[in-house]
Amino acid sequence: MRIVIAGSSGFLGSHLVDALLGRGHDVTRLVRRPSTSPQETSWSPSEGAVDASVIAASDVVVNLAGSPTLGNPHSSRWAQELRESRVTSTRVLARAVAEAPRPPAYLAGNGISYYGDHGDQVLTEESDSRGHALLTEVTREWQAAAQPAVEAGARVCYLRTAPVMDRRAAPLKTLLPLFKAGLGARLGTGRQHMAMISLRDWVDAVVFLAEHDTVSGPVNLTCPETPTNAAFTRALARAVHRPAVLPVPSLALKAGAGAMAPELLGSLNVRPAALEAAGFTFRDRDVEAVLRTGLR
Repeated sequence: MRIVIAGSSGFLGSHLVDALLGRGHDVTRLVRRPSTSPQETSWSPSEGAVDASVIAASDVVVNLAGSPTLGNPHSSRWAQELRESRVTSTRVLARAVAEAPRPPAYLAGNGISYYGDHGDQVLTEESDSRGHALLTEVTREWQAAAQPAVEAGARVCYLRTAPVMDRRAAPLKTLLPLFKAGLGARLGTGRQHMAMISLRDWVDAVVFLAEHDTVSGPVNLTCPETPTNAAFTRALARAVHRPAVLPVPSLALKAGAGAMAPELLGSLNVRPAALEAAGFTFRDRDVEAVLRTGLR
């Protein structure tokens, strides 16, 4: 298949490109600079510019573009860039997909923050979105930006991605030095559910969605057995052979994390119902397996 990818230089995007090329697909990268090879084409989301002929000639368009989630949670500029980088890139590609004579499939990046805090309730792709936390509102707008592609009849999958646990990238890269120093701690009560996925399962799942045209709509990219934060803390502490007995008080987290505090204290007991119903098999189903793979 001919697959176009935005955000291919990022951690997830680079691994996805390698996997797709390894399976014999023809991959074109959208880059925000002059292209330097036939496998690249320039685009400018801020100017609404993308080569329509490249999109029209593709079978699948994947959008992983967006500024880093990690940043200064007290900065309005950071929050604005977080929102605009995702919404704008999604909208530009959705319109290009919609205008193609034969609209390609569109795998639009998104996040599990869409759901908002639901406590212990099990969440599937059919669950509602609650609250007004920053990332929850961003993911709502992010999803809505893909609507032109939906209205044009394209197959659209919203990639509701949980934090990808790998030692080479956040959040695990940030947490490892703390846990290795014996400073790992549960967040607040630790009872909140903390969704996650391994890198290999994330890559395999997105490849699966690109290759299987029977799946559309929201797709949760998360391991099937979601741990609590306390369970995750214990598992990571065991993996690095260090204690983790002290909690970080909720009040301290709210003060320090600002707009991102709901992401640390909110509970998302998510299940990948759409993927499992489609026959996808996870290699890392629980927190122990996800960490074991992520720490290799």
